[in-house]
Amino acid sequence: MTSGTPLDLLTLADVEAARELLTGVAIRTPLITSRPLSEIAGVPVWLKCENQQRAGSYKVRGAYTRISRLSDGERSRGVVAASAGNHAQGVALAAGLLGTRATVFMPEGAPLPKVTATKGYGAAVEYAGSSVDDALEAAHEFAERTGAVLIHPFDHPDVIAGQGTVALEILEQCPEAATIVTAVGGGGLISGLAVAAKAVRPDIRIVGVQASGAAAYPPSLSAGAPRKLESCVTIADGIAVMRPGDLTFAHVAKLVDEIVTVTDEDLSAALLVMLERHKMVVEPAGAAAVAALLTGAYTPDQGPVVAILSGGNIDPMLLLRVIEHGLASAGRFLRLAVRCTDRPGQLARLLREIAEHRANVVDVNHSRQSPRLSFGEVEVALSVETRGPEHSSALISALRDAGYRVSLLAEATP
Repeated sequence: MTSGTPLDLLTLADVEAARELLTGVAIRTPLITSRPLSEIAGVPVWLKCENQQRAGSYKVRGAYTRISRLSDGERSRGVVAASAGNHAQGVALAAGLLGTRATVFMPEGAPLPKVTATKGYGAAVEYAGSSVDDALEAAHEFAERTGAVLIHPFDHPDVIAGQGTVALEILEQCPEAATIVTAVGGGGLISGLAVAAKAVRPDIRIVGVQASGAAAYPPSLSAGAPRKLESCVTIADGIAVMRPGDLTFAHVAKLVDEIVTVTDEDLSAALLVMLERHKMVVEPAGAAAVAALLTGAYTPDQGPVVAILSGGNIDPMLLLRVIEHGLASAGRFLRLAVRCTDRPGQLARLLREIAEHRANVVDVNHSRQSPRLSFGEVEVALSVETRGPEHSSALISALRDAGYRVSLLAEATP
């Protein structure tokens, strides 16, 4: 496909046919109300929990649809895919169900749980490059060399049709939905959503959310054709795609109402809200729609709004870092550098001062050796949990009033 060639858009019939194929394979994921998001947005907000789908994301819908339509001869040659994790697991699961071999190329540094899960579903994993685009190039080369059929992560009619079945479920679960908001990487999910939802409800709005460090759609839409980013940096590996697909771009340009962006800090805060308020594990990409509503990157005019939680496959180590980052972004986690005189009892006095203000010390590092310290002075680096920005500000002010030299650790000069 080339961007200069007119491309046929899918129809509702394509998505409905995919749904028939997926009967008994993809589960009908829950649609739950979100009180905190409804209060922030000012309209009813519902969450479509594709993080609870088989293999942890919506990706199995498109992968199974694509592989199930291969001929016996094509399946005998095996399939190959490229993915940072979710498409990998979807392809591995679908290939196993349909009795074909799967080889998946993943970027170096792909989250270990996603690699392990992909292997667990029976796929062979190879590493290539540092991005999904690099892995996709390697997958293309493998397909040409071996005859394996490439299962593209987003830019194929069958994949788009399979992903579009999410919209059919949403409109059955919430017929009055005014807007559907979803994360966008290459554009397979939002393309399928737009095809199905707009066919059933032409008045419904479809809004996409990209990570600001991997936002290829805004410049592509401005240019009128897919454009590749020079770099792609975000914690949301599930949507870290440097170039829209030709077919998905055609759908987004024609059917999607708006594309907005959120920062990694926004994604961290959204993930924290999902954990605290909904007791739900969502990966950064899966929380993009929530982040857009939390931050006002998208402000709905009317509701109900359905936000899709597109995936829940997150590396536990990343989860720990994201939680800390989210707490810091929300003003509930401080890293402080406190200077005081090097006298017996000073550390105990400092900790007592913090305790009196109902803050919780997570860790302490006591140093006398820093070259920035004066003779007879020590620096105490602390991680402190607080109840929010006001509490944090009050604590810092109280410490300074008590005679301590306090700075946020990021501001401490070497």
